Amino acid sequence: MHADPRRQRQEALAGALSAAGLDGLLVTSRANIRYLTGFSGSAALVAVTRGDVLLVTDFRYDEQARAEAGAVARVEVESTSVWDRFFTELATLGPLGAVGYEAHALTVQDAERFTQAGQAWRWTATRDLVERLRAAKGPGEVAAIREAAELAGAALQDTLTQVRVGMTELEVAGVLEGALRRLGSEGHPFSTIVASGPRTALPHARSSRRAVAKGEWLLLDFGAQVDGYCADITRTLVVGARATERQRALYELVAEAERRARECVRAGMTGREADALARDVIEARGFGEAFGHSLGHGLGLEVHEAPRLSKTNTELLELV
Repeated sequence: MHADPRRQRQEALAGALSAAGLDGLLVTSRANIRYLTGFSGSAALVAVTRGDVLLVTDFRYDEQARAEAGAVARVEVESTSVWDRFFTELATLGPLGAVGYEAHALTVQDAERFTQAGQAWRWTATRDLVERLRAAKGPGEVAAIREAAELAGAALQDTLTQVRVGMTELEVAGVLEGALRRLGSEGHPFSTIVASGPRTALPHARSSRRAVAKGEWLLLDFGAQVDGYCADITRTLVVGARATERQRALYELVAEAERRARECVRAGMTGREADALARDVIEARGFGEAFGHSLGHGLGLEVHEAPRLSKTNTELLELV
């Protein structure tokens, strides 16, 4: 029997805690909670120590939490204050000194609880303890991401058979999102972006009531989810007519930059070096100022994860 990957992740985190001089970690990021325990609800507090895992949630998720996380965590359910119950249960995990918390996933209001009910512990802000573990994907995670990508691709093909000149961006988005759901996507990892004409130059446009005109660019940026894992796809096409020479030239330039990056990226490069593979192609053709975003990013339980393929990332890419 294969070991539960959640147990392996918890053990890896316990090792990271020991290396950081921490006795435990308060986990409040929903993605990190799911990664460590399997719980997919919207409200929970999790404590991971070097020997225990505690999950406290409210009565709405009683059955769900026990079903999803009961095999790898001690689940406690509270009908009033989840925070008060959390501190009560944390005290039963043995003598704990320094306890970390996820500074990026905790409001100031909740952090103030440490100086009230949480005075028994020394609280330390942490950064990316769990996210660093999530950067390396296991076989099950890779399979889920692949399935999400295949689903997204199928939804795109279904949508393209229905797109017509005169439809609004919102109408196209509705067709696409309907196809995603019909084919089995659990949700949309981010707001679906459909932009047309000059609005395709906006990297993160919001779908609008603008009607798609004949011969215009149409950009679709969307995702799918399978078992919580995300796909992220962007496609650009011309609607109702053959592409002009300029449209084709711009499209081929981007395709060339992508091909070079795909063929040349290697483990041991930095994120910045990977980004440069594509950026150099774009800049050589005089469009460097229009490339304000990055080459890419990792995928997982969140649509944007490490590693970051950007001109500022000096971390090495690893093949695990």
